[in-house]
Amino acid sequence: MSERKALLILHGKQALNEEVRTAVEEKREQGWELAVRLTWEAGDAQRLVQEALAAGFTRLIAGGGDGTLRDIAEALAAQADQASLVLLPLGTANDFARAAGVSLVPREALALLDVPAQPIDLGEVGGQVFLNMATGGFGSQVTANTSEDLKKMLGGAAYLFTGLSRFSELHAAYGELQGPDFHWHGQLLALGIGNGRQAGGGHELCPQALVNDGLLDISILPAPQDVVGTLKDLLVDGWGIDNMFVRARLPWVEIKVSEGLYINLDGEPLEGESLRFSVRPSALRVHLPADSPLLKA
Repeated sequence: MSERKALLILHGKQALNEEVRTAVEEKREQGWELAVRLTWEAGDAQRLVQEALAAGFTRLIAGGGDGTLRDIAEALAAQADQASLVLLPLGTANDFARAAGVSLVPREALALLDVPAQPIDLGEVGGQVFLNMATGGFGSQVTANTSEDLKKMLGGAAYLFTGLSRFSELHAAYGELQGPDFHWHGQLLALGIGNGRQAGGGHELCPQALVNDGLLDISILPAPQDVVGTLKDLLVDGWGIDNMFVRARLPWVEIKVSEGLYINLDGEPLEGESLRFSVRPSALRVHLPADSPLLKA
């Protein structure tokens, strides 16, 4: 079986992306057997991963946003004999790819096909895996409720615009976190459990996270007295006020939350008042730049 054989699983919205088409043709001219399949509805990514592995593809390319990337990573991680993964970031936020140093230019992103894959960790909660981050608090609600039309017009700034327009809905929520030699409880404004570093269009909740250290980065923003004023500062400054955060690095953490704490998993809503997050070390092989900030030296 040729080692220069890859399958691009492309989000259906990108079917007419000429920059992607040109990049694919360039790789074919370089000797790559590069097939393309499109997603149309929920479940397509998982099905296409299974079909690709059955057909002998050794590399899969996730072409889309953070949601597409998570779906494909989850499907790959479920296979014992997995192919490796290349990121082709085409979404609005592209949080994981940006933090990893993957180019947003399609031809440059596809150049990673020729870079050796490295094992990275995944996070897991309730049988679901996540590549980037689980987030909680008002910021998660903002991310989940930002309209697709606004994303098209403003890109990552759409999350900022939505957050600034929704102060009337702001409130803190109670949470309790327990892990090895770690315990915290209280009112919180934002929470990040990161394999990656950023979420919500570039907000660095876990600025020191690494994807190959066997740990999850925990970042808690306790609710200050002036909740509304603090959130405004955070949104404008890109989740600033770094010294207010409580941080830890843990192999697992259990969370109990009160009603009203919004949590999502790589952008997907997550339900449950008691959740256990854990790390799956070296669960996926991914082609990242050799100097990626997310890789432990």
